[in-house]
Amino acid sequence: MNEQIELITTKQSRASTPRRSRKRALTRADWLIPAGLILLTAIPALGGVFALIGFASGTALTPDDTQFHNLPLPVVLHIVSALPFCLLGAFQFAPGVRRRWTGFHRLAGRLVVLCGLTAGLSGLWMTQFILFSLPSQSTLLYSFRMLFGSAMVLSLALGLVAILRRDMVLHRAWMIRGYAIGQGAGTQALTALIWVIIFGAQSEPYKDLLMGASWIINLVVAEWLIRRKRSKGCQKQVDVGHDQSRALLSGKSLNSQYR
Repeated sequence: MNEQIELITTKQSRASTPRRSRKRALTRADWLIPAGLILLTAIPALGGVFALIGFASGTALTPDDTQFHNLPLPVVLHIVSALPFCLLGAFQFAPGVRRRWTGFHRLAGRLVVLCGLTAGLSGLWMTQFILFSLPSQSTLLYSFRMLFGSAMVLSLALGLVAILRRDMVLHRAWMIRGYAIGQGAGTQALTALIWVIIFGAQSEPYKDLLMGASWIINLVVAEWLIRRKRSKGCQKQVDVGHDQSRALLSGKSLNSQYR
């Protein structure tokens, strides 16, 4: 009789435990999230590829490129590191990919942090020592680039420290923030396209304000996702606790009946 009671309580406890450890089939969101992020990366990625081709052929695509030809290493590092950061980072936020291919997630995560730090630091270097002297960069745009570039590097560094301390929640939050800032170029291309369609050609200072607004949009979306994940996690913990309490109480009631 006691064996029957133990079997019932065991089944109830298994039913109440979350199935995060079990591999489940990929959902639509697991493909839509990377696809959307990669699509957002498409325009700046193509621009970076064309810039690399211009450096290799000695062709200046824009007036600013003549300055980069004198010292191409920082901009080449920036483009070469930003591309894998955005592309690999897109798959880091798909829950199904993380569950099914944990090895890929960890390896890609290391590359994302390395490439993100390289892209951020090279971007800050270019902003300070190359772009600062160019007429195309105003003081406002310089401030935006230094602020958000520093925030990106800091976010990725804090995300790395968090994962080394096995703090998954804090790691995920800082990585989302760092990736959101790194995707600023994609959002800037999108907002600039919308502006041109509605209002026509961009002019100062609207161009600089729109670039700053794009970083802010990304951070607002990132904070919303972070808070949404935290609220869902708290709700799941509460539900699991209720299920375990019910299973324990039902087991006690069955035990009292068979005594």
